[in-house]
Amino acid sequence: MSTIDPTARIEDGAVVGEGTSIGPYCVVGPHVVIGANCKLVAHVNVAGHTTIAAGCVIYPFAALGGPPQDLSYRGEPTRLEIGEGCTIREGVTMNVGTKKGGGITRVGARGYFMNNSHVGHDCIVGNDVIFATSATLGGHCEIGDFVYMGGLSAVHQFVRVGSQTMVGGICGVRGDVIPFGLANGQYASLEGLNIIGMKRRKFTRERLATVRSFYQKLFHGPGIFAERLGAVQPLAAEDPAIAEILTFIGNGKHRALCLPDDSANKP
Repeated sequence: MSTIDPTARIEDGAVVGEGTSIGPYCVVGPHVVIGANCKLVAHVNVAGHTTIAAGCVIYPFAALGGPPQDLSYRGEPTRLEIGEGCTIREGVTMNVGTKKGGGITRVGARGYFMNNSHVGHDCIVGNDVIFATSATLGGHCEIGDFVYMGGLSAVHQFVRVGSQTMVGGICGVRGDVIPFGLANGQYASLEGLNIIGMKRRKFTRERLATVRSFYQKLFHGPGIFAERLGAVQPLAAEDPAIAEILTFIGNGKHRALCLPDDSANKP
Protein backbone atom coordinates (compact mmCIF):
# COMPACT_ATOMS: atom_id res chain seq x y z
CA MET A 1 0.00 0.00 0.00
CA SER A 2 1.04 3.60 -0.52
CA THR A 3 1.52 5.78 2.55
CA ILE A 4 0.49 9.42 2.58
CA ASP A 5 1.31 11.77 5.43
CA PRO A 6 -1.82 13.51 6.79
CA THR A 7 -0.29 16.92 6.10
CA ALA A 8 0.17 16.16 2.39
CA ARG A 9 -2.39 17.37 -0.16
CA ILE A 10 -3.28 14.96 -2.95
CA GLU A 11 -5.74 16.50 -5.42
CA ASP A 12 -8.67 14.50 -6.76
CA GLY A 13 -7.63 12.78 -9.98
CA ALA A 14 -3.99 12.20 -9.01
CA VAL A 15 -2.75 8.62 -9.28
CA VAL A 16 -0.33 7.29 -6.67
CA GLY A 17 1.30 3.92 -7.31
CA GLU A 18 1.49 0.99 -4.95
CA GLY A 19 4.24 1.20 -2.36
CA THR A 20 4.80 4.92 -2.86
CA SER A 21 5.44 7.11 0.18
CA ILE A 22 4.37 10.76 0.21
CA GLY A 23 5.83 12.69 3.11
CA PRO A 24 4.84 15.77 5.08
CA TYR A 25 3.52 18.86 3.30
CA CYS A 26 3.82 17.50 -0.23
CA VAL A 27 1.37 18.81 -2.85
CA VAL A 28 0.36 16.59 -5.78
CA GLY A 29 -1.83 18.06 -8.52
CA PRO A 30 -4.92 16.52 -10.13
CA HIS A 31 -3.20 15.51 -13.40
CA VAL A 32 -0.16 13.84 -11.82
CA VAL A 33 0.66 10.14 -12.09
CA ILE A 34 3.27 8.77 -9.68
CA GLY A 35 4.50 5.21 -10.23
CA ALA A 36 5.08 2.43 -7.78
CA ASN A 37 7.64 2.52 -4.97
CA CYS A 38 8.49 6.20 -5.25
CA LYS A 39 9.36 8.33 -2.25
CA LEU A 40 8.50 12.01 -1.91
CA VAL A 41 10.44 12.89 1.21
CA ALA A 42 8.70 16.15 2.26
CA HIS A 43 7.65 19.55 0.89
CA VAL A 44 7.64 18.29 -2.73
CA ASN A 45 5.39 20.04 -5.26
CA VAL A 46 4.30 18.03 -8.31
CA ALA A 47 2.02 19.94 -10.66
CA GLY A 48 0.80 19.98 -14.26
CA HIS A 49 0.41 16.91 -16.45
CA THR A 50 3.36 15.12 -14.92
CA THR A 51 4.19 11.41 -14.95
CA ILE A 52 6.85 10.01 -12.64
CA ALA A 53 7.89 6.41 -13.25
CA ALA A 54 8.56 3.80 -10.57
CA GLY A 55 11.31 3.94 -8.00
CA CYS A 56 12.07 7.67 -7.98
CA VAL A 57 13.18 9.46 -4.80
CA ILE A 58 12.37 13.17 -4.60
CA TYR A 59 13.73 15.41 -1.87
CA PRO A 60 12.31 18.54 -0.19
CA PHE A 61 11.42 21.66 -2.16
CA ALA A 62 11.70 20.03 -5.56
CA ALA A 63 9.13 21.57 -7.93
CA LEU A 64 8.18 19.32 -10.84
CA GLY A 65 5.73 20.02 -13.64
CA GLY A 66 5.48 23.77 -13.19
CA PRO A 67 4.61 25.95 -16.18
CA PRO A 68 7.40 26.63 -18.67
CA GLN A 69 9.35 29.84 -18.24
CA ASP A 70 8.31 30.97 -21.70
CA LEU A 71 6.26 34.10 -22.36
CA SER A 72 4.26 32.37 -25.12
CA TYR A 73 2.78 29.78 -22.75
CA ARG A 74 -0.98 30.12 -22.30
CA GLY A 75 -1.77 27.26 -19.98
CA GLU A 76 -1.92 24.48 -22.57
CA PRO A 77 -1.96 20.92 -21.11
CA THR A 78 1.64 20.13 -21.99
CA ARG A 79 3.58 17.40 -20.19
CA LEU A 80 6.57 16.37 -18.11
CA GLU A 81 7.67 12.73 -18.07
CA ILE A 82 10.33 11.43 -15.67
CA GLY A 83 11.80 7.94 -16.07
CA GLU A 84 12.20 5.27 -13.46
CA GLY A 85 14.80 5.22 -10.71
CA CYS A 86 15.67 8.92 -10.73
CA THR A 87 17.05 10.70 -7.67
CA ILE A 88 15.90 14.31 -7.53
CA ARG A 89 17.53 16.29 -4.77
CA GLU A 90 16.56 19.45 -2.90
CA GLY A 91 15.24 22.41 -4.87
CA VAL A 92 15.36 20.79 -8.31
CA THR A 93 12.97 22.24 -10.90
CA MET A 94 11.65 20.62 -14.07
CA ASN A 95 9.04 22.33 -16.27
CA VAL A 96 6.41 20.98 -18.64
CA GLY A 97 6.81 21.61 -22.35
CA THR A 98 5.32 24.24 -24.64
CA LYS A 99 2.91 23.74 -27.52
CA LYS A 100 5.38 25.22 -30.01
CA GLY A 101 8.18 22.99 -28.70
CA GLY A 102 6.38 19.68 -29.08
CA GLY A 103 4.43 19.74 -25.83
CA ILE A 104 6.63 17.53 -23.69
CA THR A 105 9.70 17.66 -21.47
CA ARG A 106 11.16 14.17 -21.14
CA VAL A 107 13.71 12.99 -18.56
CA GLY A 108 15.15 9.48 -18.86
CA ALA A 109 15.71 6.75 -16.29
CA ARG A 110 18.19 6.59 -13.41
CA GLY A 111 19.19 10.24 -13.54
CA TYR A 112 20.80 11.86 -10.52
CA PHE A 113 19.86 15.53 -10.22
CA MET A 114 21.71 17.35 -7.45
CA ASN A 115 20.30 20.30 -5.55
CA ASN A 116 18.93 23.26 -7.46
CA SER A 117 19.56 21.81 -10.91
CA HIS A 118 17.01 22.76 -13.58
CA VAL A 119 15.50 21.12 -16.68
CA GLY A 120 13.78 23.71 -18.86
CA HIS A 121 10.73 23.28 -21.08
CA ASP A 122 10.80 20.93 -24.05
CA CYS A 123 14.16 19.40 -23.07
CA ILE A 124 14.94 15.77 -23.83
CA VAL A 125 17.31 14.28 -21.26
CA GLY A 126 18.74 10.78 -21.66
CA ASN A 127 19.30 7.93 -19.25
CA ASP A 128 21.91 7.68 -16.48
CA VAL A 129 22.79 11.38 -16.46
CA ILE A 130 24.30 13.26 -13.53
CA PHE A 131 23.53 16.94 -13.02
CA ALA A 132 25.72 18.47 -10.32
CA THR A 133 24.58 21.34 -8.10
CA SER A 134 22.76 24.11 -10.01
CA ALA A 135 23.41 22.65 -13.46
CA THR A 136 20.86 24.34 -15.73
CA LEU A 137 19.28 23.63 -19.09
CA GLY A 138 17.56 26.28 -21.17
CA GLY A 139 14.54 25.29 -23.21
CA HIS A 140 14.62 22.74 -26.05
CA CYS A 141 18.00 21.22 -25.10
CA GLU A 142 18.86 17.62 -25.92
CA ILE A 143 21.11 15.73 -23.50
CA GLY A 144 22.36 12.23 -24.33
CA ASP A 145 22.81 9.18 -22.13
CA PHE A 146 25.55 9.06 -19.48
CA VAL A 147 26.20 12.82 -19.65
CA TYR A 148 27.80 14.52 -16.64
CA MET A 149 26.91 18.19 -16.18
CA GLY A 150 29.25 20.01 -13.81
CA GLY A 151 28.12 22.24 -10.98
CA LEU A 152 26.86 25.71 -11.93
CA SER A 153 27.07 24.85 -15.63
CA ALA A 154 24.46 26.32 -17.96
CA VAL A 155 23.36 25.12 -21.39
CA HIS A 156 21.87 27.61 -23.88
CA GLN A 157 18.47 26.84 -25.36
CA PHE A 158 18.40 24.47 -28.36
CA VAL A 159 21.91 23.16 -27.62
CA ARG A 160 22.62 19.43 -27.92
CA VAL A 161 25.06 17.59 -25.67
CA GLY A 162 25.99 14.18 -27.03
CA SER A 163 26.05 10.94 -25.08
CA GLN A 164 28.87 10.16 -22.65
CA THR A 165 30.00 13.79 -22.64
CA MET A 166 31.40 15.58 -19.60
CA VAL A 167 30.74 19.31 -19.14
CA GLY A 168 32.96 21.00 -16.56
CA GLY A 169 31.77 23.12 -13.68
CA ILE A 170 30.92 26.85 -14.03
CA CYS A 171 30.74 26.34 -17.78
CA GLY A 172 28.48 28.14 -20.25
CA VAL A 173 27.64 25.85 -23.19
CA ARG A 174 26.58 27.78 -26.29
CA GLY A 175 27.26 25.19 -29.00
CA ASP A 176 26.58 21.50 -29.61
CA VAL A 177 29.05 19.21 -27.83
CA ILE A 178 29.94 16.00 -29.66
CA PRO A 179 29.31 12.60 -28.06
CA PHE A 180 32.23 11.43 -25.88
CA GLY A 181 33.44 15.04 -25.67
CA LEU A 182 35.01 16.94 -22.79
CA ALA A 183 33.83 20.56 -22.67
CA ASN A 184 35.25 23.10 -20.27
CA GLY A 185 35.88 26.81 -19.76
CA GLN A 186 33.83 29.85 -18.80
CA TYR A 187 32.39 29.70 -22.33
CA ALA A 188 32.69 26.05 -23.21
CA SER A 189 35.30 24.87 -25.66
CA LEU A 190 36.12 21.31 -26.60
CA GLU A 191 39.15 20.11 -24.66
CA GLY A 192 39.25 16.57 -26.01
CA LEU A 193 37.53 13.27 -25.36
CA ASN A 194 35.97 12.11 -22.12
CA ILE A 195 38.54 9.33 -21.74
CA ILE A 196 37.62 8.52 -18.14
CA GLY A 197 33.97 8.12 -19.06
CA MET A 198 34.85 5.98 -22.08
CA LYS A 199 36.95 3.67 -19.92
CA ARG A 200 34.04 3.35 -17.51
CA ARG A 201 31.90 2.31 -20.47
CA LYS A 202 34.45 -0.48 -21.17
CA PHE A 203 36.22 1.00 -24.18
CA THR A 204 39.31 -1.09 -24.89
CA ARG A 205 42.74 0.46 -25.39
CA GLU A 206 42.47 -0.26 -29.10
CA ARG A 207 39.09 1.48 -29.39
CA LEU A 208 40.37 4.50 -27.49
CA ALA A 209 43.35 4.78 -29.82
CA THR A 210 41.08 4.58 -32.88
CA VAL A 211 38.69 7.26 -31.66
CA ARG A 212 41.54 9.50 -30.50
CA SER A 213 43.15 9.30 -33.92
CA PHE A 214 39.85 10.26 -35.55
CA TYR A 215 39.43 13.18 -33.12
CA GLN A 216 42.87 14.55 -33.95
CA LYS A 217 42.24 14.33 -37.68
CA LEU A 218 38.86 16.04 -37.39
CA PHE A 219 39.70 18.86 -35.01
CA HIS A 220 43.45 19.37 -35.39
CA GLY A 221 44.30 18.21 -38.91
CA PRO A 222 45.30 20.43 -41.85
CA GLY A 223 42.82 22.58 -43.73
CA ILE A 224 39.53 24.12 -42.68
CA PHE A 225 37.01 22.20 -40.57
CA ALA A 226 34.59 21.50 -43.43
CA GLU A 227 37.39 19.90 -45.45
CA ARG A 228 38.50 17.77 -42.52
CA LEU A 229 34.91 16.70 -41.83
CA GLY A 230 34.55 15.49 -45.40
CA ALA A 231 37.86 13.66 -45.25
CA VAL A 232 37.03 11.64 -42.11
CA GLN A 233 33.58 10.43 -43.24
CA PRO A 234 34.96 7.00 -44.33
CA LEU A 235 36.27 6.46 -40.78
CA ALA A 236 32.69 5.92 -39.57
CA ALA A 237 33.13 2.24 -40.40
CA GLU A 238 36.08 1.89 -38.02
CA ASP A 239 34.18 2.26 -34.74
CA PRO A 240 30.55 2.85 -33.64
CA ALA A 241 31.65 5.85 -31.55
CA ILE A 242 33.07 7.54 -34.65
CA ALA A 243 29.85 6.87 -36.54
CA GLU A 244 27.87 8.35 -33.63
CA ILE A 245 29.97 11.51 -33.58
CA LEU A 246 29.66 12.02 -37.33
CA THR A 247 25.91 11.43 -37.25
CA PHE A 248 25.57 13.91 -34.39
CA ILE A 249 27.47 16.57 -36.35
CA GLY A 250 25.39 15.91 -39.45
CA ASN A 251 22.14 16.33 -37.53
CA GLY A 252 22.98 19.80 -36.19
CA LYS A 253 20.29 22.41 -36.85
CA HIS A 254 20.14 25.27 -34.35
CA ARG A 255 23.58 25.81 -32.87
CA ALA A 256 27.16 25.84 -34.12
CA LEU A 257 29.46 23.06 -33.01
CA CYS A 258 31.50 23.52 -29.84
CA LEU A 259 35.13 23.50 -31.09
CA PRO A 260 38.57 23.55 -29.47
CA ASP A 261 39.81 27.03 -28.62
CA ASP A 262 42.94 26.62 -30.71
CA SER A 263 41.37 24.94 -33.76
CA ALA A 264 41.95 27.93 -36.02
CA ASN A 265 45.66 28.06 -35.09
CA LYS A 266 46.51 24.48 -35.96
CA PRO A 267 48.30 23.77 -39.24
